[in-house]
Amino acid sequence: MMSAPAGRPTRVLLADDHTLVRRGVRLILDGEPDLRVVAEAGDGAEAVALARETQVDLAVLDVAMPRMTGLQAARELSRRLPDLRILILTMYDNEQYFFEALKAGACGYVLKSVADRDLVEACRAAMRDEPFIYPGAETAIVRSYLERLRRGEGLPARAVTDREEEVLKLVAEGHTTKEIGELLFISAKTVESHRANLLQKLGMRDRLELTRYAIRAGLIEP
Repeated sequence: MMSAPAGRPTRVLLADDHTLVRRGVRLILDGEPDLRVVAEAGDGAEAVALARETQVDLAVLDVAMPRMTGLQAARELSRRLPDLRILILTMYDNEQYFFEALKAGACGYVLKSVADRDLVEACRAAMRDEPFIYPGAETAIVRSYLERLRRGEGLPARAVTDREEEVLKLVAEGHTTKEIGELLFISAKTVESHRANLLQKLGMRDRLELTRYAIRAGLIEP
C-alpha cells in the first residue's frame, strides 16, 4: 500500500460529518485521473471501520466529527494500518492541531477554505510520502516554535491522555457510561474511572463543564 500502482488511481477514504462538504471534496478528488473516492464516512469511528474493511491507500479526515475526531481516528488508523497515508482536512488554522495531526500519524494538514486549491496536491504529496503543510503556515509555525525554544519551552503539553480525550468527547456528546464502554471496548467501571480523572485533572465538577471544555478544545462543535 506504499503507493498506488501505475495506471490505478489512488483509492481515497473521505470522512466528514457534513454531507455537503463530502460531496464537494469528492467532486474535487474524483475530477482528477489519479484519485478516486472509494469510501465515505460520517464520523471517525465509521472511518476506522471502513478503512479496515475496504482497500484504501489514503484517508482524508475532518477534525471535528461525532463519536471520534479525525485526530483520534488518525491515531487509531496509524496503529492498525501503518502503511495507510492520512491527511487532515479542517476549518481550523490552529498550530496545536497541526502538531497533533503530525503526532497522530498524518502526513498533511489542509484547510477547508482552500481545499479546491491545495487538496489535490496534498493527496499526491502524501502518496509520494512527502509532508504537506498549507502555504503560509510554515513561517508562522517555525517562528512560533523557535520562540518557544528560546524561552526554554517545548511543544504545548496536552492536558489529557488519548484515552481520556476519547472518553471526554463521548461524555460531552451525551453518551451514557454504558454506551461509552461499548464504543471504546472498555468496562463501565473503567469509563467512570477516566471520567473521575478528567474532572480532577481539569478542576471541573460535572458534565456541563466537561462539555464546555470539549468545545474549547475542538473535540465537538458548539
